[in-house]
Amino acid sequence: MKKLLCIYTAALLLILSVVLSGCSEDADRPKIKAPTPQKNNVVAPQQQNRFAPVATKTAESSVWPPAAEKQDNILPADQWTRKNYVMIFDGSGSMADQRCSGDTTKIAVAKEAVADWAQSVPDDANLGLIVFDQQGFSTRLQLGQGERRAFVQQVQAVVPGATTPLNRAVQIAYDLLTAQSGKQLGYGEYHIVIVTDGAANLPAKLTQTVNALLARSPIIISTIGFCIADTHSLNQPGRTIYKAADNPEALRQGLQDVLAESESFDDVTEF
Repeated sequence: MKKLLCIYTAALLLILSVVLSGCSEDADRPKIKAPTPQKNNVVAPQQQNRFAPVATKTAESSVWPPAAEKQDNILPADQWTRKNYVMIFDGSGSMADQRCSGDTTKIAVAKEAVADWAQSVPDDANLGLIVFDQQGFSTRLQLGQGERRAFVQQVQAVVPGATTPLNRAVQIAYDLLTAQSGKQLGYGEYHIVIVTDGAANLPAKLTQTVNALLARSPIIISTIGFCIADTHSLNQPGRTIYKAADNPEALRQGLQDVLAESESFDDVTEF
């Protein structure tokens, strides 16, 4: 009986040894973890802000035209050095006032001055028009050559009303000029000319847009502030051109100065 008990004990110890050995192998065997799903950090195109603040000019940001700009409509070489002007005409409600405009309204004075300016733009330059007024916000005239009569007609049709969406207007002007830069391979001149009598709806965003635009392109921004002195978010000495106009003659002169100053700029492919 005692001998049988010893046999059972030995067998039990053998089984226990095997079990413990198996457990030890499982403990030492490296465990395979299921792969952790990777997060997609790509921002959807509609979420990207092309006018986000730019701290410094990088090689990518200073390429003009932008690398992404399609160049399937390149103009003949003799048109590459053309000048391009996009006018932003303020038709907000305050333009119906008579301050700084004598015995007529600011809109009447501005229409006449801008119409005269358009006739002074070189014949071979491209001219476009963006307006916000009682009829809404829109590009009233795409960039084109020989559009002076149509330009004047659109200016004369402006009816004062609504607010001052300058930030949006500058963004659209940038788009028009960027598209044109692809056609001219970046040669020529690119101007945004603004006639306004009031502060922007979103001054902080306008400043951000202007800063990004200046960092990424050679576009020249010229503003004639009609009856608002020099206290405007578009007035950035050394970076933008700003003329304060307190009377009709000063408004006319400010517009003519835009053309005179453009003569001093060289054609650029980098900036």
